[in-house]
Amino acid sequence: MPQPSARRVALAALRTWRTKKQFADATIADGLAKSQLQSADRAFALELFYGTLRNLTLLDFWVTNLRRGRVDVDLRDILRLGLYQLFIAKTPEHAAVYETVELAPKRQRAITNALLRSALRNGKELRAKAKSQPLDLRTSHPKFLIQRWENAFGKKATQSLCDWNNAPPPIYARINQPKIDRLTFLERYRTARSLPIIFNFVELPSPANALEAGDCYVQDPSTAIACELLQPQPDEKVLDACAAPGGKTSYLAELMGNRGLLVACDREAVRLRLLHENLTRLGVKIATIIRQDWTKPALASEIRSHAPFDRILVDAPCTNTGVMRRRVDVRWRLKPADFVRMQRRQTTIVRSVLPLLKAGGILVYSTCSLESEENEDVVQALFRGMSAHRSLAEGGSLLQLEEERRSLPFTDHFDGAFAARLRRIS
Repeated sequence: MPQPSARRVALAALRTWRTKKQFADATIADGLAKSQLQSADRAFALELFYGTLRNLTLLDFWVTNLRRGRVDVDLRDILRLGLYQLFIAKTPEHAAVYETVELAPKRQRAITNALLRSALRNGKELRAKAKSQPLDLRTSHPKFLIQRWENAFGKKATQSLCDWNNAPPPIYARINQPKIDRLTFLERYRTARSLPIIFNFVELPSPANALEAGDCYVQDPSTAIACELLQPQPDEKVLDACAAPGGKTSYLAELMGNRGLLVACDREAVRLRLLHENLTRLGVKIATIIRQDWTKPALASEIRSHAPFDRILVDAPCTNTGVMRRRVDVRWRLKPADFVRMQRRQTTIVRSVLPLLKAGGILVYSTCSLESEENEDVVQALFRGMSAHRSLAEGGSLLQLEEERRSLPFTDHFDGAFAARLRRIS
């Protein structure tokens, strides 16, 4: 049996992702865990897997141009990997062709070799044909996403957004300042690069040691927007309604000076375990972790006993269109109906937590979506629906919108995010 290689691990992950409909991150992580690849080969396997997923439509366009007839799905996966290496990753040609042919079963090696060598001979023509195609094909994004983004942001911004989504993301980390100050962090981790203006974040290509020590948490700077908009204070009672895996929760604890009460909830036991591990490693002392599904009517008695809260963060589940360069397969899982479906779920969650907010208290609603249905429209839906909730609307207007903030990749050069700060009026 052939020894596992980076290409073979990537191919197996592509087939698992295609056939079992698993999330891409979990699929490749499982494949790497079962392999014995060294760090350089692991990195190459990741590049091949994610790079192929980012460029599926474009790669299939080239496959179709090379072979007009039907292409077996397993052979197509091999050709996708080969063409990605030749035309996008710019892998040395001999290695790209020879090693990719070796992935094929013996009966398909001749056709694999012939098609990849034809691609080499006709590379200039194939690239030119691709450049003349519509944006959805050139950048491998579904047409419905292109259309909605062009309507919302314009054609130039949409082109920039698609290019952003297809670029491998840098690794950013928030310095865990209760444990280590910025200067000490930069001295201890020499590969860390400071970011202009955002002083508590760094770019950190190799974060493993800093993570293990609890000196940082890997997250994009855009994730800080919601926490800073909430402005939690020491000795307050704060609810983080959708807390796992804990990046925002730990930052809230830092902003509170690790003083007060921070109730952190999520609905899945496995996510709560991850939340506990992360908060423990980061030295968070004020968190009480409680399992709660906000889409169900039952409220955990422990949450009720701590109410009312001074501040509540609802970092709602969303379609993730603002983080598509990190969640590479999102574009292939989304359907047009998902935006309205998620809006209903998001609105339900916020309405469920509102009774737990004290009069005069602050609620921040946030997502990592770029879509108005999940952002501004959810905020407006809360105001429209208040009259239907008499117990919440007694005494007049329940909520006052104080501020909205957002991050757009094509202007802010970080992941997409949205946050709205709402005050409950007594």
